[in-house]
Amino acid sequence: NTIQVNLLLILQYHTGLEGDADLQFLLKGGELMKVKSSTWKKNRFFKLQEDCTTMWHESNKPFGKKQTFSIDDIDSVRKGRESEGLQKYTDAQEEDRCFSIIFKGRRKNLDLMATSAEDVQQWVSGLDKIITNTKKLNRQQTSEHWIFDEMRKADKNKDNMMDLKELKHFLRQINIQVDDSYAAVLFKECDTSNSGTLEGPEIKEFYDLLTHRQEIDVIYGKYSSTDGQMGAEDLLDFLHNEQCEQVTLEDAVKLIEKYEPDDSAKQQSHMTKDGFLMYLQQEEGSIFNPAHKEVFQDMSQPLNHYFVSSSHNTYLTGDQLKSLSSTEAYIKALMKSCRCVELDCWDGPNGEPVIYHGYTLTSKVLFKDVIKAIREYAFKTSEYPVILSLENHCTLDQQKLMAQHMRTILGSALLTAPLEDQMPTTFPSPKELKGRFIIKGQRLNKLDTVFGSSPGVEVESISEEDEAAEVNDAKIDSNGQKKKIKLNKELSDLVIYCKSVHFSGFENAKAKQAFYEMSSFKETKAANLAETAANAFIHHNMSKLSRIYPAGSRTDSSNYNPVPMWNTGCQIVALNFQTPSKEMDLNQGRFRPNGMSGYILKPDFLRQAGSAFDPVTLTDGPWLKRKVLHVMVISAQQLPKLNKEKTKSIVDPLVRVEIYGVPVDNASKETHHIDNNGFNPMWNKKFQFNLKVPDLAMVRFLVEDYDHTSHNDFIGQFSMPLTSLQNGYRHVPLLTKRGDVIPCAGLFVHIILLDP
Repeated sequence: NTIQVNLLLILQYHTGLEGDADLQFLLKGGELMKVKSSTWKKNRFFKLQEDCTTMWHESNKPFGKKQTFSIDDIDSVRKGRESEGLQKYTDAQEEDRCFSIIFKGRRKNLDLMATSAEDVQQWVSGLDKIITNTKKLNRQQTSEHWIFDEMRKADKNKDNMMDLKELKHFLRQINIQVDDSYAAVLFKECDTSNSGTLEGPEIKEFYDLLTHRQEIDVIYGKYSSTDGQMGAEDLLDFLHNEQCEQVTLEDAVKLIEKYEPDDSAKQQSHMTKDGFLMYLQQEEGSIFNPAHKEVFQDMSQPLNHYFVSSSHNTYLTGDQLKSLSSTEAYIKALMKSCRCVELDCWDGPNGEPVIYHGYTLTSKVLFKDVIKAIREYAFKTSEYPVILSLENHCTLDQQKLMAQHMRTILGSALLTAPLEDQMPTTFPSPKELKGRFIIKGQRLNKLDTVFGSSPGVEVESISEEDEAAEVNDAKIDSNGQKKKIKLNKELSDLVIYCKSVHFSGFENAKAKQAFYEMSSFKETKAANLAETAANAFIHHNMSKLSRIYPAGSRTDSSNYNPVPMWNTGCQIVALNFQTPSKEMDLNQGRFRPNGMSGYILKPDFLRQAGSAFDPVTLTDGPWLKRKVLHVMVISAQQLPKLNKEKTKSIVDPLVRVEIYGVPVDNASKETHHIDNNGFNPMWNKKFQFNLKVPDLAMVRFLVEDYDHTSHNDFIGQFSMPLTSLQNGYRHVPLLTKRGDVIPCAGLFVHIILLDP
C-alpha cells in the first residue's frame, strides 16, 4: 500500500495492460534514431516511465536536462514514412523502420527510426494501446491516476511515506494553497500511528478526505432512503425529478449494474455513493446529451440545408505572412471533422503546382502531397463529403496537372459528374455524397452541358474569385477591371455542385444564378448583409451555398464571430483552424453534436420557403420558442495549474457562462473568484437567462484564473448548442485552448431549461 506500489497498481490495472508484452517493452525502453533533417539524425534512448503516463528520452541539452512528454500530449502514432519530415529525410526502403509521434497543438512531430520492423511494431502497438486505454478510463480512474502520480512526485526522498513538508508540497502541486495550521490538522487527522509520516492505509485515508465531495453528499442523502443507500426506485425518482429524464425502473437498474462497484449493493439493486458519483461522471451524467454523440439528424436533405465545418487557408500552421504551409495542417483539420478545406494553388518549380499564401513569405507545399494527405485522412472521423475549395492562380499546364493529380489520387471518390441522370435542380444530400470529394472552383460553362441540354458557350478565361482577387492590387488591370485567368477545361469539368461566381446582389442571384453557383463573402461584407438584409440572405441560402472568409487584414490568423453568419443560414463559414480562439471554441461546439460529422442540419425556419425570420428584428413566428435557462455553477474539480514551474502558483478560479445566438439572446454572467483553490472550489452561484430563439443559441462555460492587475488567464472551456444540453445535475468537461480534453478537470452544475 505504499505510494509507489499504489500508483503502479492503479495505472497498470486501469490501463488493462498488466503483464502486456508491449507495455513491458516500453517500460524497458530502447534506442531510436531521432530524425530532424537530412544531416541531423541522432540516436536517443526512449522509455516509458513507471507511471505509465510519461515518456522519457535522453537529451544533450545543457545541464543534462531530462526530456519528458506526457502520453496525453500525443494525438496519434503513425507507422511508416507518414510525416513530411520522414518523407523528406529518409529513403523509401527504410519505410518499415520508421514511425512518427504526432502531438496535439503546434508542437513539432517526433520522427523516429528503429533498428528493425519488429521494434517499430512494438513501439507503435505499445503506444497505441496506452493511448487507447487511457482514453477509456472513466473520470474517477483518471482522477486517481493524477492524484497518486502527484503524491509520488511529492515523495521527494522516495521512502514511500509522506511527512508534513511533503504533504504541503503535494497540496500546492494539485492546486490548493492551505495555511500551515490547516495542513497540520489534516496531517494529524490521518496520522493515526502518530509516526510523523503518512504511509499505507493512512495515505488512503488522506486521499479519501481530500476527494470527498460535500455537494454529492447532499444530493445522495436526499434520495438514499433504502437502508441508507439509493435503491432502484430512489434512483428512478432522482432521474425523474432532478435529471428530467423519461426513463423506466429497468433503466435505473441498468445504471446500477453498469456503475455500482460494490457487488453486494449491486445484487440488491442498490447504488452506493461511490456508484452514484461514478454515474454522474460518465456520459449519462454529462451536460452533453449522449444521444447527440451519434449521427441523429436527417442527413437526406439537400447539401445547402446544413452548416458545414469549414477551414480558411487550411495549409497554414500559423500567421498569414510567414508561417509554414504543411500537409499536417490539413490532417489536423480533417481529423477535427472539418468538411471544407481550402487550397491556394500556384505554379511551382519542375512543372509541379504548389500551395501557399501568394505574395507572402509562407512556405510552399506540393499540391499532389496535399491531395494525398486529404485522401488518406478525409474520412477517418466522418464519412460525409469533403469540399475542396480551390483558389486557382496556376497557368494552363499546371492546372491540367492539378486535374490529373486529383483524378489519379482521389480515384472514384472524386465527384466528376452529377449523381443524377438528368440536369438536377437542387443539391444531393450529405447521405448521397458519403465518401465523396466535391471540387469548388471556377467553371467555363454551365452544368447543363454535361447532359447536352445546353450548348453552353465556353470561354477560355474568367474573372478571378473574389478572395483571390483581393490578394494584391496586381490583380487589377490598367482599366481598373479584375484580371482574368485562363482556365483549363479538364480542371473546369471537375467543378460540379460548387461553381464559384461573383456576388452581384440577392435579386440578381435569384434571377440569374443556378443552384450550384455559389459566392464567397468577406467577413465584413457578410456581417453587413446579416445586419441590413438578414431575411434576404436567409432566402438566398435556402437555394444556394455561401462561403464566408476572414478579412485579409487578419494577418495574425485571428478569427471573426461565426454566429451572425450561422444566424442567416450561411453554410461554409470558414475559420482559421490553427488559431486557438473563442470563435474556434464556438465552431467546435456547433459541430460537436450529430456524431461530429461536420454537418449540422439548419433549423426549419432557415430552410423553409416563406420564412419571415430575421435575427435582428425578430418578429413573431415559429422560431420564437421562449425558454428560461437556469444555471447553478456548483463546483469545479482538479483545475490545472497554469504555471507548473512555480510550486506556489495557485489559481484563483471564476466561471463565466456565456450565451451566443440571435442578438437579443446574447448574454454573459460570472461567479466571484475563489482564492487559491483550483482543486475543489465551490460557488453555488445561480444564473438565469431568458432566451427567445433557443434553436440558434450556443452555451459556453469558461473558467479563468482571476487577476486584479491584468487580464484573467484562460483555464478551460466547453461550448455546445443549447439543444444538446441535458437538464439536472451535470458534469461539464473542460477543454484546452486548442480543444483537447483536460484530463480530470471539470465543472459540476445544475441545469433547468423551462418554458417561461
